Amino acid sequence: MGIRTEEQYRQSIAKQKPRVFIFGQKVDDVLDHPFIRGSVNAAALTFALANDPDNQKALTIHSPLIDEEINRYVSLHFTVEDLVDKVNLVRLISQKTGECAQRCMGWDAINALYSVTYETDAKHGTEYHQRFKKFLRRVQKEDLMVHGTMTDPRGDRSLKPAQQKDPDLYLRIVEKKPDGIVVRGAKSHQGGILNHEEFIVMPSVSLRPEDSDYAVSFALPVDTDGVTYVYGRHSMDLRSLGDDEFDMGNPKYGRYAMWVFFDNVFVPWERVFLCGESEYASAIVERFAGLHRQNYGACSAGNMDVLIGATSLIAKYNGIDRASIVRDKIIEMCHLSETMYQGSIACSAQGENTPSGVCVMNKLLSYITKLNVTRFPYEIARIAQDICGGIIATMPSEKDYRHPEIGPLLTKYLAGVSGIPTEHRMRIIRLIERMTCGRTLLVCMHGAGSPAAQKLMIGRYTDLEEKERLAKEITGIPVDEKPNLQAVRAGA
Repeated sequence: MGIRTEEQYRQSIAKQKPRVFIFGQKVDDVLDHPFIRGSVNAAALTFALANDPDNQKALTIHSPLIDEEINRYVSLHFTVEDLVDKVNLVRLISQKTGECAQRCMGWDAINALYSVTYETDAKHGTEYHQRFKKFLRRVQKEDLMVHGTMTDPRGDRSLKPAQQKDPDLYLRIVEKKPDGIVVRGAKSHQGGILNHEEFIVMPSVSLRPEDSDYAVSFALPVDTDGVTYVYGRHSMDLRSLGDDEFDMGNPKYGRYAMWVFFDNVFVPWERVFLCGESEYASAIVERFAGLHRQNYGACSAGNMDVLIGATSLIAKYNGIDRASIVRDKIIEMCHLSETMYQGSIACSAQGENTPSGVCVMNKLLSYITKLNVTRFPYEIARIAQDICGGIIATMPSEKDYRHPEIGPLLTKYLAGVSGIPTEHRMRIIRLIERMTCGRTLLVCMHGAGSPAAQKLMIGRYTDLEEKERLAKEITGIPVDEKPNLQAVRAGA
């Protein structure tokens, strides 16, 4: 098959029967649920564009694994150019949806697992890499959507997994059988997972030998028995209910997240890619997280492109677009957005090859990219709200606008520049509200890791001694000078 159509994708996921709860109700027709539909539409776009002559180059690539053209979202990165192309694709999809197609988690998991299983096998003589290659060939051949599933609930953050009072707060192996393993636990904040056909589970923290039961990675179909999904609500989800189309802000595309619970779930050995090798958990976490952080500058820039466009439009609709202070603020929004994108390009352009042949991003620059994303979109959002005005917090509903008696009042008094329909102004205001008050912005803080996590890794990978050496060389201080500062500080 190689590359599926949008319709083939929709038909495939419609056949799945996952166990899903939303607002305390078990939901059977989950993919047409108002909370889920927009995210499915965003995912479906990646299939539609792969068959669109104007976008095929961005969405498709030749796979040496199956010797066919495939959707780029299930590809391996073998060169720096592949990493740069990935970044540009991520930005393109974000521009077209104003949201997230939620396929990057699986893409990053594929590349992380391909490289780490190779290294695990080289040390331990295991068969994980061959199992994973077999799994990936099927994914590429059938053009499946695969989710990367990492974050654990984590309980008491000061304790390692095996130290938790409840051992299930990190997903773990509870039994090994001749034909597979049994796992129990949960994964939190899993964006768009029901849009996928398979998920790849990975550890979420570095592990010690005594945490070996938590060193597990595997793949399963989304509707596997024993797996339960519970919807994680957000501040604007009720806007999706009913017929108030433009009150949603972005009526076609959206995103959601699920909590995923594993109740003694069986995993066949052929789907197991790590089982007890605790020293490789950190490699999976670091590689997946780095690849995911690589994306964030580009996807956030793509979303901000939409928000900047909406802000520019509302300035025109309000008649303030020619004011120098407004132009200066919009330029600042552009500066911040492009700086995030630069980070994604930079960590890609300085990528390096792993022993498996897969190319990964520059670690340090990927952490800096994500740290910028925890800050810049919030400033862009603040400027957007500033230019939009107080109406972003007080605008009446679409139902009022459609009301035969109230509607004419709103049409008259919510008008802006003459010649611009009031409805157009209201639609743009709702889009700005959604992008600055909802999940589109909030995910920038903790998606792919918190600010503290980025700073920790930046400190780990920054070579301060080398920077000190540069200062010594310039000032004539002997490079090999190493004063006993501990003794000095102790008063010796």
